[in-house]
Amino acid sequence: MPEYGIRRARRTAAAGLTVAALAAGATTAAGPAAARPVTAAARLVTAAAAPAADCSAAYRIEQKLSTGTTWRMCWHYDSKAGLVLEDISYQPRDEPKPIKVLNSARLAQIHVPYDDGKNEYSDLTGQDYARSLMNLSPAECPGGTIRTVKVPDAVDPRHPDVGGLCTTTRARGHAYRMHDDRGTGKVYQAQGKDFLVYTVNQVGWYEYITEWRFQDDGMIAMNVGATGSLSWEDYDAGDGRGWPVGKGAKAHATSHSHNVFWRLDFGLDGSSRTKVEQYDSAVSPRTGGQQGPTTKTTRTGVTKETAGDLKDYRWWRVVSATGRNKDGHARSYEVVPGPTTKYLGRDFTRHDLYVTEYNPCELFASDNPACDRGHPSSVDRWVGGQTLTHPVIWMNVGFHHIARDEDQQPMPVHWQGFAIVPRDVTAMNPLTPRDLAWQNGHWESRS
Repeated sequence: MPEYGIRRARRTAAAGLTVAALAAGATTAAGPAAARPVTAAARLVTAAAAPAADCSAAYRIEQKLSTGTTWRMCWHYDSKAGLVLEDISYQPRDEPKPIKVLNSARLAQIHVPYDDGKNEYSDLTGQDYARSLMNLSPAECPGGTIRTVKVPDAVDPRHPDVGGLCTTTRARGHAYRMHDDRGTGKVYQAQGKDFLVYTVNQVGWYEYITEWRFQDDGMIAMNVGATGSLSWEDYDAGDGRGWPVGKGAKAHATSHSHNVFWRLDFGLDGSSRTKVEQYDSAVSPRTGGQQGPTTKTTRTGVTKETAGDLKDYRWWRVVSATGRNKDGHARSYEVVPGPTTKYLGRDFTRHDLYVTEYNPCELFASDNPACDRGHPSSVDRWVGGQTLTHPVIWMNVGFHHIARDEDQQPMPVHWQGFAIVPRDVTAMNPLTPRDLAWQNGHWESRS
C-alpha cells in the first residue's frame, strides 16, 4: 500500500461525512472556536466569494519585537489551504505608520509524485491536509501562544476545535556587526529577532510544519518542513527508484518529490496595482586596462502574465505603485528563492515562478477546484498573456526525497521555501543605531 494509503483508509468513516462538500470544491474559512461570532456560519462560503478577513481580536495577530519592529496581520483557516494570512503590514521602529506588504499569503499546493509512477498526490486539494490540523503542545510553541482553530470538515467531526496555531518569537543571531573606523574602537552589533506563525498538518505518514517567519528587518520567509514517518508499507521500490533502509537491502523506501507552491497577492502601500520587474546580469571578459571582468545588469518590466525560471544573476522584485521611502525611492520587495529541485514530470511544475493577473477563483497551483467548469485547473494554463494590473506571484520549490537510514524514526524535518526581502522599503537599515542614522548615502567621517 502506498505511503498515503493506510492513513487514508483509517479516515474513511470521517471522510464519508464530508464527501459532498469536498466533491463540490467548497473552500471554507474558520477561526478560533471560543471567540467565533454567532454569524460565522454565513462566512462558510466558497473562496471565490469569500469576504475580507475578519480582523476582530480573535483573528488579529500583532507582535512588536524587542528591536522595535511591529508586524500585523489577520488570519483565517481554509478547508483546503489551511492557514491563510491576510492584510500583512510591517512597521519598522522609525516609521510613523504601518507599511502594507501583502493582501494575502497562502500555500497553493503540495504535489507529491512517486518515482515509480504508481502514485501521485495533491496534498492540499486531494489528501485532507487542512482537515488534519494537529494539536500543538506548549513545548512545540516555546514562549508563544497557541490559538484554537475551528477546523472546517474536520476529520474527526466530534473534535473540530484544535489548538493548532502557534505564534512566538525566536532569536535569529546577528542582525549586523560593524567596527567603527573613526578611532573610537566601538563595535555596533545587534541580535535579530523573528516572529513566527506556524501550524502542523498531517497527511498520510507525513506531518507538514507550515511556517511563516517575519523578521525585524522586514524580510518574510515562507517554509514548509516535512517530518513524521517513512511508511513501513512502502518499502517495495526497485530499479534504482528507492533506497535501502533497515537491516540489509530488503526494504527499499520509494523515492518521491515534494513540489510546494505558494501564492502571494501583494498590496504594497495599500495598492494592488503593483509592478513586477525582472533583473538579469551579464558578465563580460576583461578588456583593455581593466583589472577584472565587467558585469552589466538589465531591468525588464514584466507587463504581461509570464512563467519564469531561476538562473544565475537573475532575480525579480514587486514594486509599489504609490509608496516611496524617505529617500524618494519606490518601495519594493525582492523575491529570493531557496534551494530547489525542479520536477519536469508535469507542465505546472516546469517553472519556478509564475506571474498571473488576479482572479479570485485561482487559488491552487494544480487541481484547482474553485473556478467555473471549463476553466483551466493549473497555474501554467493561467499564463495567457493578459496585461498585468493586479499581479499575483506563484512560487514553486521542489525537493526530491531519496530516503536514508537517518530518516527513521521519526524523520528529521527537511525544509523547503523562499523569502521576500525589502528593497528600498526604508531609507536605511531599519535597525540602524541612532548615532549612525546620519550616515545615509555618500558621507564623510565627521572627525
